[in-house]
Amino acid sequence: MTADRSTARGRRPGPGAQPLPGRRTPAAAPGAPPRGSARPATPRTGAPRPPLRGARIAYERARRAWDRPLTAYYLIVGGSALITVLGLVMVFSASQVKALQMGLPGTYFFRKQLLAAAIGALLLVVAARLPVRTHRTLAYPLLAGSIFLMALVQVPGIGKKVNGNQNWLSLGGPFQMQPSEFAKLALVLWGADLLARKCEKRLLTEWKHLLVPLVPVVMLILGLILLGGDMGTAIVLTAMLFGLLWLAGAPTRMFAGVLGVAGLLALLLIKTSPHRMSRLACIGATDPGANDQCWQAVHGLYALASGGWFGSGLGASVEKWGQLPEPHTDFIFAVTGEELGLAGTLSVLGLFAALGYAGIRVAGRTEDPFVRFAAGSVTTWIMAQAVVNIGSVLGLLPIAGVPLPLFSYGGSALLPTMFAIGLLISFARSEPGARAALAARGAGPVTGAMTRSMRRLVRRRSSRKR
Repeated sequence: MTADRSTARGRRPGPGAQPLPGRRTPAAAPGAPPRGSARPATPRTGAPRPPLRGARIAYERARRAWDRPLTAYYLIVGGSALITVLGLVMVFSASQVKALQMGLPGTYFFRKQLLAAAIGALLLVVAARLPVRTHRTLAYPLLAGSIFLMALVQVPGIGKKVNGNQNWLSLGGPFQMQPSEFAKLALVLWGADLLARKCEKRLLTEWKHLLVPLVPVVMLILGLILLGGDMGTAIVLTAMLFGLLWLAGAPTRMFAGVLGVAGLLALLLIKTSPHRMSRLACIGATDPGANDQCWQAVHGLYALASGGWFGSGLGASVEKWGQLPEPHTDFIFAVTGEELGLAGTLSVLGLFAALGYAGIRVAGRTEDPFVRFAAGSVTTWIMAQAVVNIGSVLGLLPIAGVPLPLFSYGGSALLPTMFAIGLLISFARSEPGARAALAARGAGPVTGAMTRSMRRLVRRRSSRKR
């Protein structure tokens, strides 16, 4: 009786025991091993995941990381810093032979570019820290000053001609300034402030408020630039004007009309200049031609073609030894391809693509019209200038004589560009969620050490006073 009770309470019967009356035995599934036999061990760890599932998980993780509030901030800071540092390295490599040919020290151009980069870094930090209201206040003085300096360039005895273009002012000694480069920054701030004011008053739905006074002022700037013969800078400024009109919501008919008028003016300017016609004829050229008119374009292709996958090595360029004109300014991308190969040129293109994406993202996510117009205009400026420079080196566009932003030698181009990058950084910090993420991140090691040192100094002074 006791054994029956213990079995009924749930004690498992032995192998030969009979089932209790009235209790059903669960039937084994078809194909399953019999009861009591050992089951095969199935490893739970190390089992291969399906490839589609693993790729999807990786894609979701990358998408979540890409959608973080500080993505644009890190892309702008990291991309611009890498382009500037790599540009300094390539200026040092590409300019040594040119400096020695001019009877100057081999590091002459590099030292000047390093000084400009240091000043530009200071301007970048200032621009990133200034509030939007201060940027809008600087728009009109900067525009007036740029127009005045560009008019001063055309005064005989004051303006200086370089490579056939009179668009420089001498600052004494080896230092020169190109006011048209600062006109790009002036157009960014003034154009964004003008359109933002009209957007707040809901006036951009009328065509006259879209065009006036934006287009007449830009035409004045373009006229002063073209008087000096600088077609490349005029192309970049025209692209910036189109970018502002596009961001302002200009209708397709108006946009096409302005584009058509600009195209006709450009064609007229090219037709009336034999020098520009010769540059247009060098598109896709593989031979220097009569009188070596396509010498620079062809040797730029020679430099890129001889680089291979990973280049001939830093400093080992052959074309910079007098064969390629302007190796450290307009054609520094060709020297980069020769020394660093396809890997180096694709890295530069990738950095510019990341910078362009970040600028578009900042312009698309903000609700402030000034930030949207300014960020879009800066992005158009940098991307259009990079496309014109790289396209001319590749032989896809006529040689326009514009530097590669943040990369080529030239302090007049580097300073306003770094200030514009500071604008993008300031706007990226004000993205939705970015300010809170920066506050939650806390102070970095440098900022934290400086804060702790200041606190200790204050405590020592207060203890001395006691």
